[in-house]
Amino acid sequence: MEQEQEQKQEQKQEQKQKQEQEQEQEQKQELELELEQEQAETPRPWKRILSGIIVLSIVIIGAVLGPVLQTNESDPKSTFLSRCKKFNQYDCQRLWGAFEQAYVNKDPCNVPVQAYDPLIAAAPFKPQCNKMMFWSKTKVVVHGFTEKRKDCFVTLEDTVLGYALNGLTWCGKKGSNGTFTTACPRNCENNPVDSFWIRASAAYADVACGDVTAMLSGSTITPFDPTSTFAKVEVTRFKAPKVRSLNVVMVIQKNAKSNCKNASLQKLKKALHTGITYSCKDVSRIQECGSKPQIACKTCW
Repeated sequence: MEQEQEQKQEQKQEQKQKQEQEQEQEQKQELELELEQEQAETPRPWKRILSGIIVLSIVIIGAVLGPVLQTNESDPKSTFLSRCKKFNQYDCQRLWGAFEQAYVNKDPCNVPVQAYDPLIAAAPFKPQCNKMMFWSKTKVVVHGFTEKRKDCFVTLEDTVLGYALNGLTWCGKKGSNGTFTTACPRNCENNPVDSFWIRASAAYADVACGDVTAMLSGSTITPFDPTSTFAKVEVTRFKAPKVRSLNVVMVIQKNAKSNCKNASLQKLKKALHTGITYSCKDVSRIQECGSKPQIACKTCW
């Protein structure tokens, strides 16, 4: 009896030891598997170093460039001066002073067109006969073209004042000598931005001469919009015999809504000064001409 009990106890102990050994073996295998996974997922030392360098570089670049970009966006004076300096023949500090006096310490809804007369006088537009390009609702297309083909045409935005202020917003405040770029109203008639562009457009049109070109949009139902600056300010200043002709380039893109037969263009013809001839051509190869300088200017359309 006692022997049988001892045998049973021995068997139980053996089974217990066996189970413990199996558990230990399983735990060991699990640890080995986890170690392999960690090694596979963890970068090699050189990868860790490279990753650290990249992250550190991004942080440094962000810290350095971030304030610069922010300053350029919020400081129109630095933008104006840096752009102006690309035109070597101007005293850019003097131009900034003439520009600033138009709106500083003034109600931002009380800056008339005439406030920019001193600025225009400080950098008068020069006649460029047969090369002057006007536009309406084709800003991206026309500037993409003239940027590549300055030998062909020049827009207002290619001149020192147009280039220096293109895309900027500015205004002053009564009782302040600062220039602000936020909270500048555009819904009042005599706001500083619109007043500048009206004055500059008038001055640019006043020196138009020879064969003048206008790039209009075939993507709108009214290419010659009577409310546009081109209609209200520029066309009315084209005078014969100084201006010989107005050649309209109608930009035809996919899903065009109008062409040279559009009724609004009859109003354009009637608005022209007696003695100025009119022509219009539908053009769909603007980008091709812009990207191929070997194409002569007069054969672009």
